[in-house]
Amino acid sequence: MPVTFAPSFEKYQALLREVDAVFAKVGQACPEAVTCAEGCSDCCHALFDISLVEALYLNAAFNARFPNGPARERILDLADASDRAHYKLKRKAVKAGEKGVSTESILADLARERIRCPLLGDDDRCVLYDCRPVTCRLYGVPLEIGGKAHSCGKSGFTPGGAYPTVKVEILQDRLFALSGELAAGIGSTFPLLADMLVPVSMALLTEYTPEYLGVPGTGDEGGAGDATADVPQEKTPPAGLGLAPEAPVGDCSGCAEAPGSAACASCGGSTSWVLAGPNRPDGSDGPGDQDAEPGDSGIRS
Repeated sequence: MPVTFAPSFEKYQALLREVDAVFAKVGQACPEAVTCAEGCSDCCHALFDISLVEALYLNAAFNARFPNGPARERILDLADASDRAHYKLKRKAVKAGEKGVSTESILADLARERIRCPLLGDDDRCVLYDCRPVTCRLYGVPLEIGGKAHSCGKSGFTPGGAYPTVKVEILQDRLFALSGELAAGIGSTFPLLADMLVPVSMALLTEYTPEYLGVPGTGDEGGAGDATADVPQEKTPPAGLGLAPEAPVGDCSGCAEAPGSAACASCGGSTSWVLAGPNRPDGSDGPGDQDAEPGDSGIRS
């Protein structure tokens, strides 16, 4: 019997609608600060991984939209180059950790790297925009990651301001839960399948056969390539998640640098404002990024 991801994909699509509604709500609350627009591809060069349910969903959408032909081969070639670059960077990070470099420093170095997403077209637009992962959908609004607040460097959010902030860990927990339901639903014998995280490039390159997913007794049929009908169509987003009250603005007095500058952020965590500057979706510091200790502001699910 063919493997189907439809039940999990439907739940995942519902989560995507929630995420889109959150983004829209922040945009309505802070129209001068959310500056995302067609043709801006800053987030399309960042390093981040996606969960199992996101990878399968993106893979199925890619196979449905690009079943064959030059466009598919070009994307796969770009994905191969991107994946090789990701692998080299991750090996470099592992070696740095073995030498005693702090996790914070390693993440900061990784976030300075820029790798073009294989789904980014020549016109700087995503060729699978309607099926893009959660990270792509949230880039551009304030995020709380690992207890620190971040924002896109191209946005209009200013250091020292109190803004509604998305708590990324809540969304990650929901994605892992969906991945766990998916793995259980297909009867996978791999206990750690739901914990899988891969870059977009690997999600496109992988053939998610039953054997790959640890599904016994299905032969060679019913992989993600046969699950294209499981990809739901986009729907109008419903009401979004609630916004929590904004937190008071703090001050930075731990160094002589200007508050909000990269130099100020390097003074060892003395910053205390709610929101700071540029970030990368993986939660690590990007060029000129400033960390901030978040207060009670946030969007909670």
